[in-house]
Amino acid sequence: MKILITGAAGFIGFHAVKHFAENGDRVVGIDNINNYYNVDLKYDRLKETGICKALIQNHKAVQSVNYPNYRFFKADLLDKEFIDELFKHEHFDVVCNLAAQAAVRYSIENPYVYINSNIIGFLNILEACRFHPVQHLVYASSSSVYGMNTKIPYNESDQVDKPASLYAASKKSNELMAHAYSKLYKIPSTGVRFFTVYGPWGRPDMAPFIFMDSIINQNPIEVFNHGKLSRDFTYIDDIVEGLSVVIDHAPTNEIPYKIYNIGAGKPVQLFDFIAAIEKVTGKTAIKRMVEIQPGDVYQTFADTTELEKDLNYKPQTSIQEGINKLYNWYLNYDKRSRKRLQFN
Repeated sequence: MKILITGAAGFIGFHAVKHFAENGDRVVGIDNINNYYNVDLKYDRLKETGICKALIQNHKAVQSVNYPNYRFFKADLLDKEFIDELFKHEHFDVVCNLAAQAAVRYSIENPYVYINSNIIGFLNILEACRFHPVQHLVYASSSSVYGMNTKIPYNESDQVDKPASLYAASKKSNELMAHAYSKLYKIPSTGVRFFTVYGPWGRPDMAPFIFMDSIINQNPIEVFNHGKLSRDFTYIDDIVEGLSVVIDHAPTNEIPYKIYNIGAGKPVQLFDFIAAIEKVTGKTAIKRMVEIQPGDVYQTFADTTELEKDLNYKPQTSIQEGINKLYNWYLNYDKRSRKRLQFN
């Protein structure tokens, strides 16, 4: 299988590249390496997959020294001409679109970035799949699409027309756009709604990294809504394995379109999540209670019945096991790198 992975220097994209390259698939990765958070982490991820920073230039293929079946391009999904040429020459079997401007709170301050990256960039991918057909387009959606829903657990059939942020609205837009292209052009597409992904090489703007770093270094952590929040934390390996299973099962119905939740299905209270970090680090968190942030929701909870029924897959990593693995990675990651990656 020849697969395009967008967002290849990102958290999930990096892990997906490693998974499919190690599986023997031919992998092409692209990423614009934007500076939403410290780019050193992105270059370190690329280095881990055998991509030398010194060789990276816009639109130039860099061959991995770790995986002979992996090449990387620095490119932006907004560059329609490049995307079209890439699809024309590479003849992909599968596209896994993991590139996006992430984060709820950042979308309040920088709305145009989300329209450009998440809407126009995704449109360029859809158009490329239209004119250079692929066997399956899989793309990242988000649990954020459930927005203000109060019914739990969240099921794929629930109404998702009350987003709490522009980020959530952009992800729901992706699902609607993909449905239209599946209907009009018979592009087999599957959207995967990820639930609070964490683990090694994770984003430094997310609570798992911030809490781990702050608790180890005995810096205060902000506990939003006074801890009265719960999240369906899902370990990265479970996410990537779910992606792999989904990719192998393109929808075949009259409109070849599908949505799946990929989540642990076990929401964790924020205080319990902090306690898991305290347990593995042997240190007590210094907590600063603050109000809930604009755009945040009180809880997320994945109903994974559909994924289990159709594809016989369910994430298995417990929260303590996942936190232990994150801690071990953190300790082994170069100390100077950790210091420069601190988000605040």
